Amino acid sequence: MARPIKCRKVQFLPKTTHFVPLDKEREEVEDIVLRVEELEAMRLKDIEGLTQQQCADEMNISRQTFQNIIDSGRKKVALALTKGKAINIKGGNYALSCCKFKCKSCNNTYDMNYIKDKIICPFCNSNKVICKGKNKSCKGMCSK
Repeated sequence: MARPIKCRKVQFLPKTTHFVPLDKEREEVEDIVLRVEELEAMRLKDIEGLTQQQCADEMNISRQTFQNIIDSGRKKVALALTKGKAINIKGGNYALSCCKFKCKSCNNTYDMNYIKDKIICPFCNSNKVICKGKNKSCKGMCSK
């Protein structure tokens, strides 16, 4: 059985999610998809100036996983800049750190640790799960 995918905790969602070179039209440029957790890794390391271990702790992942994520993100940004491609920020395996989930069946409230926690309660295995922060700070981004 495959190991479950652990969610990466993210504290920042950009307002602008699509960047296109000035000399090209949006429709004629190939997109490079930068996942939200890749952007968060670069933000923590390159802007906040945290160590790799601090970044990994903030994102609730191992240091090696953090290294893999940031390497992937930096490669995508470098490709977009050198090849004149657009950057589209979307998707990934992440949860906003502000969100708590509640199971309507057992009434437990919990943080999302694995992707499956968005749809299945880790306490009772019910699929009656809602985001308690919906329409607030997360704007529903964490919910199914």
